[in-house]
Amino acid sequence: MLSDPATALRAQGIYVTAQRLAVLRAIDAQPHAAADTVIRSVRDEIGAVSRQSVYDTLNTLTDLGLLRRIQPMGSPARYESRTGDNHHHLICRACGRVEDVDCVVGMRPCLTASDDHGFTIDEAEVIFWGTCPDCPPTDQQRGEP
Repeated sequence: MLSDPATALRAQGIYVTAQRLAVLRAIDAQPHAAADTVIRSVRDEIGAVSRQSVYDTLNTLTDLGLLRRIQPMGSPARYESRTGDNHHHLICRACGRVEDVDCVVGMRPCLTASDDHGFTIDEAEVIFWGTCPDCPPTDQQRGEP
């Protein structure tokens, strides 16, 4: 979460606009939000704004490192303002709830590849999948075929 979004935008050398601030506030209020959720929140706050404009803002803020985009399999891209700490995610297969999971070691990349193929690895992205406590277990989790 950004303590002062306006200062963070200025530090990246971009203009502070109502739309950029609204996007950052929307994601702070709903971490792991999909773009459609962000669009609704921004429109509720500042009125008419195009979908493309919000997508462009999300892409710009992600490129600048102010937001992080995660793209779980079978789900639209989601955005969060927790950046730079190489944390991971836990996703409920039933309802799609997403929770942060701190890196098990704490330092980048926190996992060691069995074969780095000569790469210098600086980050690991892990998604844990399961069922949250609010959802019934799946057939697979109950041991049923």
